[in-house]
Amino acid sequence: MSKFKKKKGNALPEMSTASLPDIVFMLLFFFMVVTKLRETEQKLTVFTPKATELTKLENKSLVSFIMIGRPTPKYQQIYGTKPRIQLGDKIANEDEIPLFLEKHKSGVPEGQQAGITTSLKIDGGVTMGIVTDVKTTLRKAGQLKINYSAGKKEE
Repeated sequence: MSKFKKKKGNALPEMSTASLPDIVFMLLFFFMVVTKLRETEQKLTVFTPKATELTKLENKSLVSFIMIGRPTPKYQQIYGTKPRIQLGDKIANEDEIPLFLEKHKSGVPEGQQAGITTSLKIDGGVTMGIVTDVKTTLRKAGQLKINYSAGKKEE
């Protein structure tokens, strides 16, 4: 005869759920800190023309954006009011376009480099002189896939 009685059935104790809210909030704060919403600050005013026949770019990681427009009022004291070129997060000249394209190309896997497209976001009020200069520089740099950004026209 034994003093200790055996428990009938091997029932496991229930799992405590008291720490689940703490885990959820830690994940929430982690993603809030790590997530980057916008990569570049728009320093130019760009009102793209409207169009009816548009196609959407599929792989945005293969697209490098060049904006052409007039500086926003915040930056007009620094850059003036005539049309400028924005490459990524800085305002630049046409001479800096090949280096900008090379930096973007180095961040793309080698098998996908043939699919790199340059998207031109051009303000509707900008003259064609600066646009022609940018297109000539792109051609000299070997970037022949060019896309023009436009907004959807309301019918």
